[in-house]
Amino acid sequence: MLRVGLTGGLGSGKSTVAALLSALGAEVAVADELGRALMEPGQPVFSQIVRVFGPEIVCADGRLNRARLAELAFNGGRLQELNAIVHPAVIATQQLWMDQVFARNPAAVAVLESALIFEVERDARARGEQASVLAGWQRQFDRIVVVTAPDELKIARYAARVCPESTGREAAAADARQRLACQIPDAVKAARADYVIENSGNGIALRSQVEKLWSRLRADSNNSPQTESLE
Repeated sequence: MLRVGLTGGLGSGKSTVAALLSALGAEVAVADELGRALMEPGQPVFSQIVRVFGPEIVCADGRLNRARLAELAFNGGRLQELNAIVHPAVIATQQLWMDQVFARNPAAVAVLESALIFEVERDARARGEQASVLAGWQRQFDRIVVVTAPDELKIARYAARVCPESTGREAAAADARQRLACQIPDAVKAARADYVIENSGNGIALRSQVEKLWSRLRADSNNSPQTESLE
């Protein structure tokens, strides 16, 4: 079995890489989807967020106003407060998912797509949680794959995804820049990764890199990691 963390900055294309790996046979889970489920009404995470951030972040339908919550987190300087609530629950859910995968298939390659593998560690240590699972989250994976792309391309991808009709893209681009500023730069992540996939927009080149990656992951053991580009 192999536990793989797939990460990259906002707009890097890690979801595309995850989909390609899934098509090749990997078991894939997306951290954002797990997190969204935990933030639904009735979940302990939802209740804690409302308690900390106040009833103003609840919409008329009883769900979280995610736009308002993001504004408070990123613009209001409260991102660490939000992460301290969400990250432990998401990590526990991710671990449970991996356990279930390997119980079904001990030979599986389980890929967790998460934008914040390195940031989870950084933020936990900033909160003084040096001995927690979060502070050593990278060590829970056998391999780390980082997807990289130029920042301006990431921003353009994010803005196009959020505003497909082009209206409001300038504001979306500004939001993307602010979010990227909270993330660890690609160069730092790549230096700590086992494999690096460069995604500058060439679909054929990206698919080739992912196919090479899949071949290596299937053959991988828990030997000492080595950083490699898959171009």
